[in-house]
Amino acid sequence: MTVDRGTRPARRPVRSARAPEDGLAPVDPDDTGSRPVPEATVARLAVYLRVLTTLLAEGRGTVSSEELAAAAGVNSAKLRKDLSLIGSSGVRGVGYDVSRLVAEVEATLGLTRPHAVALVGVGNLGHALAGYGGFAQRGFPVAALFDVDPALVGTTIGGVEVEHADTIPWVCAERGVTIGVVATPAPAAQQVCDHLVTAGVRSILNFAPTVLAVPAGVEVRKVDLAVEMQVLSFHVARRHGTVPAAGPTATPRQTPREAVSR
Repeated sequence: MTVDRGTRPARRPVRSARAPEDGLAPVDPDDTGSRPVPEATVARLAVYLRVLTTLLAEGRGTVSSEELAAAAGVNSAKLRKDLSLIGSSGVRGVGYDVSRLVAEVEATLGLTRPHAVALVGVGNLGHALAGYGGFAQRGFPVAALFDVDPALVGTTIGGVEVEHADTIPWVCAERGVTIGVVATPAPAAQQVCDHLVTAGVRSILNFAPTVLAVPAGVEVRKVDLAVEMQVLSFHVARRHGTVPAAGPTATPRQTPREAVSR
């Protein structure tokens, strides 16, 4: 995913008095509580939480840093460093308590409060997003749907009625929407974004192929599927040897003798 811009989210420090796992030096709780969590760490915490909730559903009580790191696709040293930033440490020879770690990560990610999602643009992509039940299962229920197409306004997707986009400001304010999803064509995206901001929405996920201008205090994350495909295309081409591994190949400089002889 690509991001328009971002600020480091505030977090709630969680203190732990347990002994560190794998012989790491103890983490100073006061030092941990004063450091902001880097955005790259925040993204990995979301991945750790996905793995942890699966383990919790399977009835697992503990998990080692090596197992959790492998399931999340990172090395164990990075995982332990990430978790130390939220004040969490495992028990030597035991690992991490799964249910406690889930609670700590959820608190850091702000998942202890309810979120309501508004999705604007229920064309092919928007319709698929609106019908995806995984959002509600992870604490992000779709509370409002909007479009301008008369054929779509008034229809129901996943039990939520599609309303006209002109009603975004008051419907979102009325339903306490905290996250807006923009899945409109590029020309309409900025106006939709403005409506969401007017309604008090301060977190926006943008699928439209354009950059949104927002005031300070509004977080926008941009999801450009075409860009992601192009990045993957680069890696495919590099594996096939059709692009240089380390940037463009420089044109060899000619010596004076070569230049004269040509």
